[in-house]
Amino acid sequence: MNKLPPAVPLNELWSRVCDELRNIVSPDAVERWFLPLRVEALTEGAGKKAPVLTLLASNTIYSFWIEENYLPQLRGVLAQLLGKKTVQVAFKAMTVAATPVASTPASTSTAATTPASEAFPVQDDFFPAPTAPVPSLPAPAFDLTAPERSPAEASGLNPRNTFDLFVVGPNNQFAANAARAVADAPARSFNPLFIHGRVGLGKTHLMQAIGNRLLKKKGGGQFKVKYVTSEQFTNDFITAIQQGDLSRFRKRYRHVDALLIDDIQFLAGKDRSQEEFFHTFNALFDGSKQIVLTSDAPPSEIANLEKRLSSRFESGLTLEIQTPGIETRLAILRTKVEAMRVALPDEVLVYIAERIKTNIRRLEGALTRVAAYASLHTQSGQVIALPQVESLLKDLLQHESPATVSIDAIQRKVAETFDIRLADMTSKRRPASIANPRMIAMYLSRRLTASSLAEIGEAFGGRDHGTVLHAQKTIEARMQADPKLNQQIDQLVSRLGA
Repeated sequence: MNKLPPAVPLNELWSRVCDELRNIVSPDAVERWFLPLRVEALTEGAGKKAPVLTLLASNTIYSFWIEENYLPQLRGVLAQLLGKKTVQVAFKAMTVAATPVASTPASTSTAATTPASEAFPVQDDFFPAPTAPVPSLPAPAFDLTAPERSPAEASGLNPRNTFDLFVVGPNNQFAANAARAVADAPARSFNPLFIHGRVGLGKTHLMQAIGNRLLKKKGGGQFKVKYVTSEQFTNDFITAIQQGDLSRFRKRYRHVDALLIDDIQFLAGKDRSQEEFFHTFNALFDGSKQIVLTSDAPPSEIANLEKRLSSRFESGLTLEIQTPGIETRLAILRTKVEAMRVALPDEVLVYIAERIKTNIRRLEGALTRVAAYASLHTQSGQVIALPQVESLLKDLLQHESPATVSIDAIQRKVAETFDIRLADMTSKRRPASIANPRMIAMYLSRRLTASSLAEIGEAFGGRDHGTVLHAQKTIEARMQADPKLNQQIDQLVSRLGA
């Protein structure tokens, strides 16, 4: 790549960028995150590729935080100041010999997309929340959010979501092995592959790792991969109907080698979208194309999902990612710390792993916050202390419920509320005065515990999993139609301390 002839020296360009950013984000954010950076080079991409501004940072915390919170604003300012449609931003680690402006060529790597880890608004003195963008420059006549993209980004994938960065533990080993098998032999190993589990356990990472491996394996241009959420699929379908362009929509989704649909449960209840996806699924499956789906529940437990779809989803391999144990959570934190190149005491990592148990995104977000604080506030030779960590994470820790609700506790509380005998929870009696509270208790057991359908059924007098599933769907439907029942169940949840 040839270096762009700058209109001004690069250090002056960066000074101007920081000045403009003060009008878009908070001045404090500019002081904390942008002024410490140095420009290494501004290079022009070959052909139609966008120019790249390479920034030097003392550690990767700066790149993590900017990419997660301020990257669109930074690229927008650069594009307008340089008179370009878009500008890529790359980060490199600053060496001891780094100077404000270097004459060596920049790295050819392009900016990574927003990390998969959850972004948490910080409401304290450490990191003020970003303000709404109020650009001081004229609004551009082009889309700053549509830059020249890598094959992974063009497919909707986050290039960071790879198998190498996916920490495998007992909770996800089966899913990880199956995903690798699919990536190595698409449409031959397990098709479709259906991965389910609670929010924030790595389903999206694993799904996108398959796509990234396929693109790398096939050279990026020969193997067509498309990743979308079910919401995006539905929105694209609605737009195609409005514009009378269903043929283009179908070409986009059916002329691919691998289709990855995230959060497929949100397709439930959307009749026309389900109809369209049914035919899309058949076209891909009959054409020996790989299909990978994720959901927060197995196909049979997704309410308002057509039977013909759930049966097709179950025709391949269905597997679950479970909540990670303490060892896996520690391994995730240590892997991320190594990637950030930030030193944190092991006791801090252990504390985070012990306190945040149910959501990997929240776990990674907590680590990013602590690492950012340590990088900015600790002086040479000092280390961050646990009291500081507790203060930093107090809002995140509120999401982690210390109490575990048992099925027995739910049965007792429901029986007490509806004035029936505890024995009625397990009896075969079926009058409405008993059957309705029993269904509510089954619904709460499904909602508030980690027990399987079979385990819940066993706790309610040896009933089968279909009975529990029917109770769950019945109560959910009644709650939508009856605000009083909704309020009653909310009160039960509160009394159970969940």
